[in-house]
Amino acid sequence: MLNTNNHATPYCRRFIVLLSLLAIVFNAMAQSGLPPTQHPKNQAQRYEIDAKRLGVDPTSEDALPRSREFKRIDSSYYVGWMYEGIYKHEHAADYLGYKNAAAPLEKALQLIERDYRRELATRTTDVMKYVQAYRFQIEYTDIARYLMDCYASIEDPVKVYALMHRALKWNFQRDYYLDAYNYLGWTAHRFRYYTHDKYFFLKNSIDENEKLANRYLDSGLRRININRQLNTGIFPPGYEQQERATVYHYKAMLYSYAINIDSAKRYYDLLRRSGIFPHNNYATFRAICGGFREAEKEYQEAMTQDSRDKRLKEWAYYTSILDIYKSKPKQGIGLMKDMITANGSTPGFGWYNIALARCMHYDGQIAESDRYADKAAEFKELHIGTTLGQTHYDFSLQLIKLMNRQSDMNRQKFEHKNWWYNPSVLTSMSKQLASLYMQQFLIINQFAQNPERDRVVYKLFSTESTVGWDEIWYLIKDFSTKFFLERFSKQAQTDNRAYVRKYHKLFVALLTMKQGDYKQAELLLNEILRDPNTDAEYERLFIARIYQAMAECTKERKDNTAYNDWIYKLYIAYPQLVPDAGMTMNMNIRFVGQQDEAVVKRLKDCNINITDNSSVPAPEAYITFTGTGTKKRIQYYVMDRRGNYVVEKQSFGYTKPDEAGVELAYRLFNIGTKEIEKK
Repeated sequence: MLNTNNHATPYCRRFIVLLSLLAIVFNAMAQSGLPPTQHPKNQAQRYEIDAKRLGVDPTSEDALPRSREFKRIDSSYYVGWMYEGIYKHEHAADYLGYKNAAAPLEKALQLIERDYRRELATRTTDVMKYVQAYRFQIEYTDIARYLMDCYASIEDPVKVYALMHRALKWNFQRDYYLDAYNYLGWTAHRFRYYTHDKYFFLKNSIDENEKLANRYLDSGLRRININRQLNTGIFPPGYEQQERATVYHYKAMLYSYAINIDSAKRYYDLLRRSGIFPHNNYATFRAICGGFREAEKEYQEAMTQDSRDKRLKEWAYYTSILDIYKSKPKQGIGLMKDMITANGSTPGFGWYNIALARCMHYDGQIAESDRYADKAAEFKELHIGTTLGQTHYDFSLQLIKLMNRQSDMNRQKFEHKNWWYNPSVLTSMSKQLASLYMQQFLIINQFAQNPERDRVVYKLFSTESTVGWDEIWYLIKDFSTKFFLERFSKQAQTDNRAYVRKYHKLFVALLTMKQGDYKQAELLLNEILRDPNTDAEYERLFIARIYQAMAECTKERKDNTAYNDWIYKLYIAYPQLVPDAGMTMNMNIRFVGQQDEAVVKRLKDCNINITDNSSVPAPEAYITFTGTGTKKRIQYYVMDRRGNYVVEKQSFGYTKPDEAGVELAYRLFNIGTKEIEKK
C-alpha cells in the first residue's frame, strides 16, 4: 500500500503556507517589539539570503542557481544546502539521483543543528518565545523529511531509523512535516519480513515487527497528547486532530494488512471525517474484502488525488487487475500503455510493464506478454513510498512467466487438434514442458523463501498481494494437493470476508477435481453459482472459471449436452480463456463469398468444432475474404445466440495462409483484436 501521507501536499503549496506563517510570526515579533531572528554569525549575509529566498520555490528551475548564490554569500548557512537538496530530490528518478540529493540535505541538517541548537531545543507555552524558534523547527522537519525520503528511496532503512531518532531527540512540540514515530512504524512495516540479523532495529518475525510498528504509532499518539498541553495557547483549538489523522492513516494500513476488517474500517471512517482520506489505500482495502465495484470507484478518486511525484501509481496498477476480473483485459492494456507513455522510465515503469504483461496474458497475447515481462525484468525498479518491494516485484514477474509457459503448452493443443500423433508438435511440446518445469522450479524456490506466503498467497486477497487471485491457482495446482485442499477448506469456513469465501470454495472445488472426485466438485461448483454475493459485472473471471470447471466435470462424466452448454457460457463470459482451457469449442462459422481454401483448411485443424446444428449452443462467426495477391484481407466478427457482438467487426491482412488460419482462430476468441469503442 502507498505511504500517501508521505507526499500528501506538494512542496509549492507548503512553501506558500510557510511564507504566510512566517509573515504572521514576524508581524507578531514586530508588534511585541522583539528583534528579528538573531543569527549566531554572519548576520548581514544571512539577512540578505533570507530576503532573497522569499518567493523562490525550491522545486523551480531557479532554485539550483539560487542555492549556489546563497552558498557563495554564506556557505555555512543551511539555506543554500537545503535549496540544493530539495531541488535535487524533486528531480531525482533513480538510485543515483536520490543519493546525490541526500548529500546537500545531510549538510543542511548538520548546519542547522550546529548554529540553531537553542531554537531547535525550545519548548514553551510562551508564544513570544516560540516565534523565535518556530521557523527553524519547521524547516528542520522539512529537511529531515526530504532526507528520509532519499534514504527510503535507496532502500537504506538503517539510515531512516537513525534519522528519525535523531529528530526525536529535539523533542519539538509540533512535528510539522516529519511525523517521526509514524515513519518508524512505516519502516518497521515496510521491512517486516526481515529479522534482527538483517536490520538491528527489527524483531525476528513478521508478527513481532507488526507489533513494533503499532507501538511506534501508539507512541506518536501519546506524543500528540503531551504536546497539546504546551500548544493550547499557541495554536488554534483542534489543531491536533490533523496530527492524529496522520497516525490513523498508518493504523488503517496495518489493520488492513492483518485483515482485521473491523479495526481497519474504524480508522478509515475516522480518516474520512478528518478530511484527509487516502482513496488509494481504501480502494485496496475494499478490494481485499471483495468489493471490487467500490474499489474501482475509489481508485478513480485516487487518480484525481494523485501527486506529481515520481513513483508507482498503485491506483493504475491495481485498476488493470480489476479490468482482468471484469473480462476487459484490453481496457487494462490501454491504461498501462498510457501510464508508460506518460511516465517514461521513472519509478513505476517496471510495475506498469508487469501489469501490461499480465493483461496481455489474459487477452491471450502470450508473445506480447513475454515481451513486456522481459522489459520489466531488465528494469531496475525503485520502490518509493510503497510497501511493495523487490520480493513482490520478482514474484509477480515470475508468476506471469509461469502462466505463459503453461499457455505455450496449451496453445500447441489448440492449434493442432490432433496433436497427439503429430511428431513435430510433440517435439515442440517436450521442449516447452522442460521450460515449464524450469519456471516452476524457479518460482517455487523463490516462493518457499517468502516468509509472507501464509499471509499473501495462501490467504486469497491481501493488501500486499501484487497478483490476481486467479494467478495463485497456477502456482499451487501442480503441488501438494492434499495440503492446499485442507488449507483452503478451512479458509472457506473461517474467512470473515463474506465476498471472499466463495473464492476459497472455488479453489476447494478445483483441488477436489485434481483428486478425481468430479461429482463432489460439481456439487461445490453449483453451490458457488448460487452465492448471492457475486457481482456479475466485476467478477466475470470468477464466473468464467466456474463455467470452465463445470465444463470439465460434465466432460469427464460424458454429459455432452451439459458440456456444450457450459463451454458456450465460458466463451460468452471470457472468450480469451477458451484456447488455454484444453477443451473443444463449438462454433457455427459462416463464410461469406469466395473462401481461401488454404486458410479455411488450417482453421479447421485448430481445436474448434465447426457445427451447423442449431440445437448445440454455439456462437456464430461470420468470415469474409477480400483482395488478391499481397492485399488479401480477412473480415470477421462473432455474435452470441441473442445477436450480441462477442467479437466486433474487424479485419486483418495476410500473405501466408497457414499463419492466417491460426491467427483467425485466435481472433475468433477475441485474442489480438482491437478495442472497439462503443458508440
